[in-house]
Formats: sequence, C-alpha cells, structure tokens
Amino acid sequence: MIAWITLGILLLLLLGTIVYSVIIYNGFIALKNTISQDWSNIDVLLKQRFDELPKLIKVCEGYMQHEQRTLEAVIKARSMVNSARTEEQQLQAQNMLTDTLKSLFMVVERYPELKADAGFRQLSYRITEIEDQIADRRELYNASVTIYNTRLRQVPDVFVASVFKFQPRTLWTIDPEHRQDVAVSFSAA
Repeated sequence: MIAWITLGILLLLLLGTIVYSVIIYNGFIALKNTISQDWSNIDVLLKQRFDELPKLIKVCEGYMQHEQRTLEAVIKARSMVNSARTEEQQLQAQNMLTDTLKSLFMVVERYPELKADAGFRQLSYRITEIEDQIADRRELYNASVTIYNTRLRQVPDVFVASVFKFQPRTLWTIDPEHRQDVAVSFSAA
C-alpha cells in the first residue's frame, strides 16, 4: 500500500515536472518567434529605406557635385546592407547606413536650393519617418531579446534551455561614437 502511494507521488512529481518543462519550452518558442517577428518588422522598414535611397541620391546628385564622397559613402553603405549575411553583419551594415544618412543630411544643410526642392523634401521626410519607425522597432526587438536572454539564465528555465540548446540572441547596439556629445556651432565656418 505504501509502495503504491510512493509510486503515485513519484509519478505525479514526474508528470508535474514534464508539464512544467513543456510550459517553459513553449515560452521559449513563443519568445523566439516574437524575436523573429520583431526582426522581420525591422526588415520591412529597412527594405523601404533601402528602396528610397536611390531616389534620394538621384535628387542630391544634381545639386551636390562637390560632395561626391558623401554620396559614395551612402551608396557603399547601401551595398554593404545588401551583401550582409549574418545577423551581426546586418547590424553593422545598418548602423553604417544610418551614419552615412546623418552625414548626408548634414551636408544638405549647405545647399539651400536642394532643401527647397520638393522632391528632396518629400524623400527626406519619408526617410526620416522610416528612421523613426526603425528606432521604435529596434526598441521592441531589444526588449524581446532581453526577455529571452534573461529567461535563458534564470532557474528553472536555464535547465530546459540547456537541454534544448537555446542560444542567446544579439541585441541591436549602436557604435560607441554615437554616444558622444554632438558639437553644435552657430558660427559660420
């Protein structure tokens, strides 16, 4: 009689452990899918930005003949985005493209006739809007990755994660240069 009770308790504990492990596993799968969806949402916006850049460059080329280096940097960065294969390469390429766009918009300040061009204004507004949306999506992506990576290291989740070989994901980070203060000068130099 005691043996049956002990066996019953052990079976309940085993069943409870299995059910709890399945719940943890399903939670990890849900988080991985959320991260993939968040990345895909960023990708949609990055593709839109990628498609808009040639139009913006074409408008700028006529005005900015002396700023060829800036335009070439944007084109090169766009090309790097296209050739990036790994998640890490994509992050670096997208950060570089963001940098070159900032440089382009800074150079544009020296060309009032370009800033007055309706096509340029529309394209720059569109790209700025996309950049804002990308920033929002990056924030959501990083939040999902943080939750996932935290759960990978928490007990009891760490046991399930190690059995199923779940790996940490990479946060979307910026270059350290972006953390520096921006020098603002109102003098005509």
